[in-house]
Amino acid sequence: MFAISKRIGVDLGTVNSFVWLQGSGIVVEEPTVVAIALKDKRVVAVGTLAKNMLGRTPGTIVASKPLRYGVIADYAVTEALMRFFLQKVMGRGLLLKPEVMVSVPAGSTQVERRAVLEATLSAGARKAYLLDEPLAAIIGAGIPIAEASGNMVLNVGGGAAEAAVVSLGGVVASKSVRVGGNALDESIQKYVKKQ
Repeated sequence: MFAISKRIGVDLGTVNSFVWLQGSGIVVEEPTVVAIALKDKRVVAVGTLAKNMLGRTPGTIVASKPLRYGVIADYAVTEALMRFFLQKVMGRGLLLKPEVMVSVPAGSTQVERRAVLEATLSAGARKAYLLDEPLAAIIGAGIPIAEASGNMVLNVGGGAAEAAVVSLGGVVASKSVRVGGNALDESIQKYVKKQ
């Protein structure tokens, strides 16, 4: 069967984002940072270029991280980020809009999930789907999930951490905390400075 549109997987992380393209694997790995001109809300830079601007921009440009604790903190900037990723993978025209699956924390609210779907569709996706991050992690690890046995996964990202039990193709139980690697790094830095 011939696929009309491409299939893309996106892991929007608090610190880094990854884009997977069917048949090619991971094709984009960039920091989750966007720089925007304040005057006309134009995207100036995304990813590594924008990260290099953090703390070094003039008053007319703001470089920011649109995700906090694993979820969208700034909808417009997240949409610009998704648009950048889709254009980077598909080309500027986006003639054949892709199907996009985005991983989200299992503990995210319905409002947060809806925001991810809407940002993805507004960025140029033909269809958008959500996949719980623990499920994506366990599939990526090559662990069979369709069996009637439980598998536990711990996913620690930059802004959030999750523990989940996966069985029969779904998340049976999960717990998310909005503390991740960034907070751990800051705590270690504070401790070292204090000692």
